[in-house]
Amino acid sequence: MTGICEVVITAADPEWLAEFTRRLVADRLAACGQQVTAIRSIYRWDGEVQDEPEARVALHTRLDLVDQIIERANAEHPYEVPCVLALPVVAANPAYVAWVREETQG
Repeated sequence: MTGICEVVITAADPEWLAEFTRRLVADRLAACGQQVTAIRSIYRWDGEVQDEPEARVALHTRLDLVDQIIERANAEHPYEVPCVLALPVVAANPAYVAWVREETQG
């Protein structure tokens, strides 16, 4: 294991998501965020199937910072239940792993 992960977060407003990502990087909770500004999310909410445009960011961070990212998302995200998924990185370029670890608080 590398000790790092990718955290996926979605939001309806791409600019809000970009600014949230900037704050996480500035606060050293993530080394970077790679955003896709146009995705289509189909999901069930309040008993009905929804079909909505969203944006998605993939944050690269340490596994031990995920709880803090979840707390920030729950406090700041406009959604009642924000999507925040942490996916472990089982193998990666060692130099990239070192960079992620250096750019995030430990």
